[in-house]
Amino acid sequence: MRYMNLVTLALIIIGGLNWLAMGVSGFDVIGAIFGGSGTSVARLAYVVVGLAAIWQLMPGFQSLTMGEVDAERHMHHQ
Repeated sequence: MRYMNLVTLALIIIGGLNWLAMGVSGFDVIGAIFGGSGTSVARLAYVVVGLAAIWQLMPGFQSLTMGEVDAERHMHHQ
């Protein structure tokens, strides 16, 4: 679980930096890397980043109900 949390967190950071680049300069880094934002590879990259965000919602919601430290402990012991 810890590995998956680290990978998904890295993907969310990449997605956030892409949004920052879009907001500041209008440049889509992910789209540029994969040949345009409309290509199937770029769209797949967007879906993977979105799924990573959904994955990170689980510990986020758990931290609201059981506290952050207990939620982290629970996620690592599954």
